[in-house]
Amino acid sequence: MSTQLTAYIGTYTNGESKGIYRMTMNGSTGAIDQPELAAELDNPTYLTVSTDNKYLFSVKKEGNEGGVAAYAIHESDQLQSLNAQLAAGSPPCHVSLDSTNRFIFTANYHLGTAVSYQVTDQGEVSPVISTITHEGKGPHERQEKPHAHYAGLTPDEKYLCVVDLGTDKMGIYQNEVGQLSPHSEFTFKPGTGPRHIQFHPNGKFAYANGELSSEVIALAYDSETGSFKEIQYINSLPSSFEGESIGGALKISPDGNFVYASNRGDDSIAVFSIDDQTGELSLVDHTSTGGEFPRDFTIDPTGAYLLAANQNTSNIVQFSIDHTTGKLTNTGVEIDVPNPVCVVFLNA
Repeated sequence: MSTQLTAYIGTYTNGESKGIYRMTMNGSTGAIDQPELAAELDNPTYLTVSTDNKYLFSVKKEGNEGGVAAYAIHESDQLQSLNAQLAAGSPPCHVSLDSTNRFIFTANYHLGTAVSYQVTDQGEVSPVISTITHEGKGPHERQEKPHAHYAGLTPDEKYLCVVDLGTDKMGIYQNEVGQLSPHSEFTFKPGTGPRHIQFHPNGKFAYANGELSSEVIALAYDSETGSFKEIQYINSLPSSFEGESIGGALKISPDGNFVYASNRGDDSIAVFSIDDQTGELSLVDHTSTGGEFPRDFTIDPTGAYLLAANQNTSNIVQFSIDHTTGKLTNTGVEIDVPNPVCVVFLNA
């Protein structure tokens, strides 16, 4: 594996940010170069990269329209704009890609929808294939209507999971070459406000986080039936915390031993160990993110470092990962990026 790793940073552009930034990190030493602007566009808050590292796709806002933008990644890691598919309304908040790099899926918080697109051989985004519109609401004041927050495929890619913060539900949709149709549904506890879901490497477990309840939810996944069962709810905040905090991002370590969840308000990352037999979680530790409002974070391709994106303090802070305990240690490496949201590395 090359020691020089490239990552792209999605941001909010309502401050000093101009769009997507690019950074390089030395996988051996952890040293990070100061990021540079890679593409200028409004609110590229979430990004995804094709498995062959040829293309990057971003959510995009343009005037009163929102949608997805496609970029070619050149050998110099520069981004070349290819095209965008936009429609009236707010932009999506999440974008993902299937393993064949042929289909894109988005979730739209404001519209309560999930949308699929096809990708051409040249990396451009084709018009919408199908749109799923959620209905319903929940008991919390922010659950006045559907708020789809995540759209990603199951490990076998037969189903698309659409996590909805507004309805406390996750819709599971049959995926037939990008065509989506209802299959099943999982309901969370009222007021959970589910945000993201990640699958364990063994494909048997999945973990979701509640933005409103500040919990991590362990689930058992049955790939034969395309359904989920509840295993556990566990608090992601320190027991001593008082005040307001909401859940942010959730990631599983590459070795499948730990779950990490960010808390926006407590400004920490909770570390949980995974019981590989039952899927249950046990709290290991809480670590300050070295900034405010850690909206997202990522683990680098080597599995050695975690990078926390602190939106409100415009900094990305690096932590080393103890592979035995799962605990995080601030390395002292920190970079300034205006209003960062997510960090996406090129695939190793």
